[in-house]
Amino acid sequence: MTQVILGAGGDIGRLLAKELKSYTSQVRLVARRPAQVNGDDELMPADLLSASQVDKAVAGTSIAYLVVGLKYDLKVWQRDWPVVIRNVIDACLKHNVKLVFFDNVYMYDKKAIPHMTEESPMDPPSQKGKLRLQIVETIFNAISQKGLKALIARSADFYGPGAKNGILNVMVLDPVLKGKKMNWQANVHKTHSFTYTPDAAKATAILGNTASAYNQVWHLPTSSERLTGKDFITKAAALKGVKASYFVLNTFLLSLAGLFNRTIKELVEMQYQNNQDYFFDSQKFCKAFGFTPTSYENGMKEVLKAL
Repeated sequence: MTQVILGAGGDIGRLLAKELKSYTSQVRLVARRPAQVNGDDELMPADLLSASQVDKAVAGTSIAYLVVGLKYDLKVWQRDWPVVIRNVIDACLKHNVKLVFFDNVYMYDKKAIPHMTEESPMDPPSQKGKLRLQIVETIFNAISQKGLKALIARSADFYGPGAKNGILNVMVLDPVLKGKKMNWQANVHKTHSFTYTPDAAKATAILGNTASAYNQVWHLPTSSERLTGKDFITKAAALKGVKASYFVLNTFLLSLAGLFNRTIKELVEMQYQNNQDYFFDSQKFCKAFGFTPTSYENGMKEVLKAL
């Protein structure tokens, strides 16, 4: 039966479309301007803010993967996310479709960031985190009160081949390939986990097609290596055979740059994730499915090869 990707044009959507072919011959790609990935995908243009368009997009499918990425702007998130999640949940309930929601770590308590698990307390210090917590609560309320079958596939900050929004891509790998100075946020001596997008997509497809995975949260497979910002910068420089030249964007500089750039301004409230260790524990998934995450060195090699 058809499986549908809502928000199919993003960094995860394209990779997920390829992975789903292992489970179904019918993949429906939904976006404002959907494009072929496998060559035989069903393309459906839709606006997820429209209840009727979401209803049509979900109808006749068995699993819906919500992987859309809204503009990185708090006002946009507060305006649009509640509408999107309500539309998708309503459509899934109406058509008896399972929901897989691709999530981030913003809802976790500030003190949980040094070692995040699926059981970490959720008490976000940021406005974006509060909105993400609201989404999670909406999904679990629909599970407990309305019988929705859903799961949350949660990713750390990500990177990967062609990941235009990947933090490690933007800050380190893209610049080193172009012979430019690399960048890091807040503190280059703190550890930071990154989820490799091909691993994330493969795991999301596995979860969606595993009946016992539903009605719970899963951390997507992420290397257990504990590398600091300096380690990532040094590895990237070594892979390209250049000097490890970098610049640290501290909170003051981000605030200053934020006066001229809205996206940078939006990063300021999230710096609590970068000025302390940030470790994403994915043992639950790796043990359950016998999955070994891609090492950072191999992942970075693949990104640099693709650029």
